[in-house]
Amino acid sequence: MRFATIRTGDGITAARLDGDMLVPVAAADVGELLALGGQAADRAGERPVPAAEADFAPVVPRPQKILCVGLNYRAHILETGRELPEYPTLFAKFADSLLGPRDDLVLPAVSERVDWEVELGVVIGRPIKRATKDEAAAAIAGYTIINDISMRDWQRRTLQWLQGKMFERSTPAGPYLVTPDEVGDARDLEVRTEIDGVVMQQSRTSDLLFGPAEIAAYASQVITLRPGDLIATGTPGGVGDARKPPVYLRPGSLLRTYIEGLGECVNHCVEEKLLPLRTQYPRET
Repeated sequence: MRFATIRTGDGITAARLDGDMLVPVAAADVGELLALGGQAADRAGERPVPAAEADFAPVVPRPQKILCVGLNYRAHILETGRELPEYPTLFAKFADSLLGPRDDLVLPAVSERVDWEVELGVVIGRPIKRATKDEAAAAIAGYTIINDISMRDWQRRTLQWLQGKMFERSTPAGPYLVTPDEVGDARDLEVRTEIDGVVMQQSRTSDLLFGPAEIAAYASQVITLRPGDLIATGTPGGVGDARKPPVYLRPGSLLRTYIEGLGECVNHCVEEKLLPLRTQYPRET
C-alpha cells in the first residue's frame, strides 16, 4: 500500500493511493495515521484527488525524530580510503528541515556550497526500545525518499555536521510511504540523483553497509523510536562536493531524487529573497 500527506483547501490530510487517485482518510497526516495503527476510515465529505495533481506535503510533516546515517554505502566508503565502520554514524535533523517532494528548494543566501544526497528513508510504524534486528524490521511501516541537502560550507566549519544539515525547508521527503511488501523490504532498489537531467548519483540499496532494520535496532538502544519517526540511511558516491571541480546546486537547477519502486521527488531550485536586515534580525530594546 501507499500513503501520502497532501495539502488541501482545508489544510493537510493523510491519504491512501487507490489506482491513480489519492483518497483522504481520517488522520491529519501519515504520522498520525501510523499512531492510530495504520488504519483510518475515508474522510467524510472529501473527494479523491488525482495523484498527478496532488500538492504533497512531507510524507510525515512533524516527526518526533529524524535520524540520519553518514557513510553507509560500502563502495562509497572504500573509495574515500576509509575502513568500514563498526557502528552506524548517527546525526539528527529537525521537522522544520523537511520539504515537500514537489516544493521549490530555496537555496540559502548564506551558503555557496549546497549539495545533494539521495537517501532511502525509513518510516517507523510502532514504538520500539532496545529492539533486536527482527523486532526493528517488524516495526518498519514503510519506505520513502529523502534528499539530505547539505550546506557543505556550514557543515565543514566544525567537526560537528549538524549546522550544515539542519537548514529550514531543505530536505525533500516523500512523496509516499510505501509498505515493505511492495518493495521487497527495500533490499535491492536503485537510488539515483539527477541535476538538470544529468545523473550525479546512482547505486543500489544492496550496497548499504547497515540496513534499515540494523540502523533502527541500533538507534533504539539509545532512544525510543515512535510512529512517524524518520531514518535517512545514508548516501552513495557522486555528491557535488567530492567532484573535481566541485559542483553545487544553483538557482534554476532541477533536482530529481529517484528510488526504484518509491517514486521521485522533483524540486526546482530557486534563489532566496532576503528581507531587509533589520527585519530579519530585529534588535532587542
